[in-house]
Amino acid sequence: MKPVDFHNDVLPLKDKLFRVALRITLDRTEAEDITQETLVRVWERRNEWSQIENLEAWCLTIARRLALDHVQHSKMQMEKEADIADYQLSVTDVPVLPDEALDRQQRVEAVLRLIDQLPEVQRTIIQLRDIEGLRYEEIARITELSETQVKVYLHRARKKIRDFL
Repeated sequence: MKPVDFHNDVLPLKDKLFRVALRITLDRTEAEDITQETLVRVWERRNEWSQIENLEAWCLTIARRLALDHVQHSKMQMEKEADIADYQLSVTDVPVLPDEALDRQQRVEAVLRLIDQLPEVQRTIIQLRDIEGLRYEEIARITELSETQVKVYLHRARKKIRDFL
């Protein structure tokens, strides 16, 4: 395995770490703290980097565990709405009418609110698969579930969202 450089290999993951923490905690400030704590922990364990097969999955696992610990210890209410400013539609080169853009934005906001109402494990899996684009095997490693369980949870989460819409 190639040597890991914190600035080139770990720091670029901070946005993904933040989004995973935000999806679990539903609190922007806490997600920022968890992201920072994750980066500190990764740095403190730099002597283990050469033994890690997938650095991104390892970092996301640390962030997920920290976020879950935070939720468990603080007993936060899961009804808080997430800050959706970080989740914007990617705009194509095709011009979009203002009404279409507003309608599209409202649909995205509705879907994100529905995702926030899902159980934690389904929220996390949707975040990792549909937003971060990770493979099932990586999600299974991060969530400590089997690939089959990941697929089942993802299917159920998507079905709930479809049913709500």
